[in-house]
Amino acid sequence: MLSRKNRILLQELIKTDFKLRYQGSVMGHLWSILKPLLLFGIMYIVFVRFLKFDDGTPHNAVGLLLGMTTWNFFSEATNMGMHSIVSRGDLIRKLNFSKYIIVISSVMGAMINYIINLGVVVLFALINGVSFNLGWLMIIPLLLELVILATGISLVLASLYVKFRDIAPIWEVILQGGLYATPIIYSITFILQRGGSSVAQVMLLNPMAQIIQDLRHFLIHSSNVTVWQVNDFIGVIIPYIIPVVMFMIGFVMFNKNAKKFAEIL
Repeated sequence: MLSRKNRILLQELIKTDFKLRYQGSVMGHLWSILKPLLLFGIMYIVFVRFLKFDDGTPHNAVGLLLGMTTWNFFSEATNMGMHSIVSRGDLIRKLNFSKYIIVISSVMGAMINYIINLGVVVLFALINGVSFNLGWLMIIPLLLELVILATGISLVLASLYVKFRDIAPIWEVILQGGLYATPIIYSITFILQRGGSSVAQVMLLNPMAQIIQDLRHFLIHSSNVTVWQVNDFIGVIIPYIIPVVMFMIGFVMFNKNAKKFAEIL
């Protein structure tokens, strides 16, 4: 549990980051909605209309938008988390507090943005005839899994970035590769339709692939294939375990290096 001092600091950091996010921009926080919509429009025209990456799953466009906004959160959270300690160097040198609060505030700031985007996705889904059902409640544990994964990776990246600034361009390349290796532009159904069952099994070991497919399955349409429909028991539990293991590794690694941050920065 966070102490009262850490809770107050976390709240203030989240508020400050949110206020400064689009400071000086003419459209302000409206960009939180416009950015994923514009990116979705480009992806939809190129990959669905021209390249025909449509697998016939109902509400495919909604699935694409949901996948893009979820990946954008992961990308934003890990990038902001990676830079968070270095960008808050003055605060670290002046105050004595649990340093992981800074990383958590960055992830929570990205989550606020993601929740706003999810509101747009839900509105878009309802307009397109997606029916509300109890399966939508599964969004709660899936978002928790997503936050745990993003926080764990952010803690690792933040620890490394303090010493090794080359981590930033390396992570950028990994994210770019991850975007195309994760079923976002296409779906697992699209892979299965082309005889790629083995490829689909390997892809769904990735927690981000599992999360996105689960969200599509429960929020959009049950015909979206999930990890438990493709893999055996071991293959099913791996993507659910990885976020927890990643968080534990990140937490231990971060706390081990936290005492040296003020000296290095």
